[in-house]
Amino acid sequence: MPPSQLKYKICVSGAAETGHCGEEAYRVAEELGREIVRHNGILVDGATTGFPYWAAKGAKAEGGTVVGFSPAKDEVEHVNFYKLPTDYHDLIVYTGFEYSGRNLILTKAADAVIVGCGRMGTLSEFTIAFEDAKPIGILEGDWETDELLKLMIEKSHRAEERRGKIVYATNPKDLLDELLIVIDKGRSEYL
Repeated sequence: MPPSQLKYKICVSGAAETGHCGEEAYRVAEELGREIVRHNGILVDGATTGFPYWAAKGAKAEGGTVVGFSPAKDEVEHVNFYKLPTDYHDLIVYTGFEYSGRNLILTKAADAVIVGCGRMGTLSEFTIAFEDAKPIGILEGDWETDELLKLMIEKSHRAEERRGKIVYATNPKDLLDELLIVIDKGRSEYL
């Protein structure tokens, strides 16, 4: 199948609790979800609350598909123990691997990872994607996550070799436009 016909699996990584993200975080996350669908994408997330939840809501409002990866072993544990939602998802994969294992599977399953406002879990998902040389989009905003990641990337001994794999933008549409170029470049290696 030609790469242009394949759906892009785009992981949205961000804080489950977004009090520190600023007033615009929900609106930006929802628009990000819409743009993923407009860019022929399937939104992949951690089946959680906060920034990824609002991105999933935007994707569904645009008529898209959302696949979540849960840290729980089943739906009962997902809802009752982890207190995570099931709405705005077409499919939730119950990994049973808690948060750290879920983060690994989630990022490996995606063609690219977009990082919004986040904390430790977001940093974990970013690190996995960075170490795997996966395309990464960093959504800049009122939060500090983007500045922290820039500093970490600059100090990394692999910064130079990852330079063409990481894109930045404040606008979800611009970020997706740039990120899909990076994904397509990587896909063309297999043609």
